[in-house]
Amino acid sequence: MVAISAKRAAEEAPMRDVRVPRSGRATPYLFLAPYLILFSVFVLAPALFGIWVSLHDWDYLLEGKPFVGLDNYTALFDGQSPVYGDFWMSMRATGIFTVFSVPFLVVLPLGVALLLNRPFRGRTLFRGLFFAPFVLGVAVVCLMWRLLLDPNLGLVDWILGTPIPWTTATPWAWIALVGVTVWWTLGFNAVIYLAGMQDIPRELYDAAKVDGAGRWGEFVHVTLPGLRPVALFVVTTTILASANMFGQSYLLTQGSPGGETRTAIMYLLQQGLREYKMGSASAMSYLLTLLLILVSVANFRLFRTRS
Repeated sequence: MVAISAKRAAEEAPMRDVRVPRSGRATPYLFLAPYLILFSVFVLAPALFGIWVSLHDWDYLLEGKPFVGLDNYTALFDGQSPVYGDFWMSMRATGIFTVFSVPFLVVLPLGVALLLNRPFRGRTLFRGLFFAPFVLGVAVVCLMWRLLLDPNLGLVDWILGTPIPWTTATPWAWIALVGVTVWWTLGFNAVIYLAGMQDIPRELYDAAKVDGAGRWGEFVHVTLPGLRPVALFVVTTTILASANMFGQSYLLTQGSPGGETRTAIMYLLQQGLREYKMGSASAMSYLLTLLLILVSVANFRLFRTRS
């Protein structure tokens, strides 16, 4: 008993003797300080200032910026206000783009990742080819596709043999916006899925084969459960990116026809930077932010329920 007690005391003694000196207690905060400073200056402070702006009739060209309280927010729900119709039309356009683009950007990259995860000659080359469009800037992508989809000089209409108003009429404008976005960003999600597949233990696939599972059984019972955290990330970030789409609509269709493809980000930038109604634009941005937070929370709860 004495020997056991002595051994236990010897094992516990180092734990009791380890004490962080007073001078070292601030070390973790010193490492965090650069991030906290940058976050406070470039994220937190602008966010708080944006809330302040949304409570004022803010025109940065005028000296007077009267306090209006929640008027900028209530105007978004008042059918008689001048911004009501255009704002909710832009929100509708954002919803249409999100609903039609997200399924493609979640399912197609998964299929591409499954193919690229299998061994075959030239696999590394094909991985690079699928990811290559994503490194291009939105301006390059949209201007290139605007030329390709031009009804007079475009290569696409020449191949099809018929002029199609890809950028000036619906539903063709939506097909162009969704198609170009999927082509541009598909590779990023495919790489994320592919990285997730590398972390799935090979033993699980071997056990599934022993149980008689085919490729479909391996996909359903091994790959999909193993990719659940990755899928949560892909779905959430894709929804947020689609709901914040601006460049494609601004450069490819310019909101045509009649503002039907003008997204919420495009409209609130027009309100704030072209019409100098920063208060109204800030209120729109915070309402959009609130809706995206609710969608993200619902997404997290959905994946947690299925886990």
